[in-house]
Amino acid sequence: MILAIDWTVTPELIEGWKTPNWYGLLFVTGLIIGYFVVKRMFKKEGIGEETLDKLVMYMIIGTIVGARLGHVFFYGPYFDEVVDGRLIEGYFSHPINILKVWEGGLASHGAAIMILIGLYIFSKKTVQKPFLWILDRISAPIAIGGTFIRLGNLVNHEIVGHPTDVPWAFKFHQYWNSTTKMYDATPRHPAQLYESICYLLAFGILMFLFWKKDAWKKPGLIFGSFLILIFGARFIVEFFKVGQTARDEVLLINTGQMLSIPFVLFGIYLIYSALRKSDSKKTLEKEPLV
Repeated sequence: MILAIDWTVTPELIEGWKTPNWYGLLFVTGLIIGYFVVKRMFKKEGIGEETLDKLVMYMIIGTIVGARLGHVFFYGPYFDEVVDGRLIEGYFSHPINILKVWEGGLASHGAAIMILIGLYIFSKKTVQKPFLWILDRISAPIAIGGTFIRLGNLVNHEIVGHPTDVPWAFKFHQYWNSTTKMYDATPRHPAQLYESICYLLAFGILMFLFWKKDAWKKPGLIFGSFLILIFGARFIVEFFKVGQTARDEVLLINTGQMLSIPFVLFGIYLIYSALRKSDSKKTLEKEPLV
């Protein structure tokens, strides 16, 4: 007999009510913690709360809009299709469905892209500082936000892992298997929990770099570390997750992994660049004046 954890937690905070739900509560919790983390960073540098409030607006809009559009464009379905006699509504066939965030469907890669765009605008229009300046300061808050989002996925019985016989496997009693067209409580990897733990560890490492190692003095070092930690973890955890699109079943690496590779490579470049500039600066400071 396979040992497994019976996961019977329901997404509803109040039985029979779709909203508010645990996912929404966890999502907001991550945003609140992130807010206070940035607030402390800004206070350290003498930046007022008015600037922070503007940043929060950019972050919230970027996260929600980007995550939703990322799911729509990266994962679909794009047009109506009939699978095993059941109509699956496509987003392009029914554009109004794009607005139905409460039905699920958020992609972290889309959120990352939209947040970058929003932060670029914020850095130029609000604080008049280099783009990397703000990226270094929102990396840890985004990591803790991702931690709570993945816990929300766990509560929603979604983004599950592959079947397994490990003793910590979860039986997701409310997981709807789109292949068998029925609820599937097969013991599986709790991939959402794996990812949540990875993001929490990333948050701790990034906070350590900022407060204990003064990594904020090397522009790009913290953000580069963030990209490697978050998307590197995502790449690895994807091996344990059920693919989110039909094409993922036939690809060597799935959609989430393909989208993660550019972020990891860019992170490596940022760290290399930050350390090289730091070494060059130290060399110039040591050279005697002639």
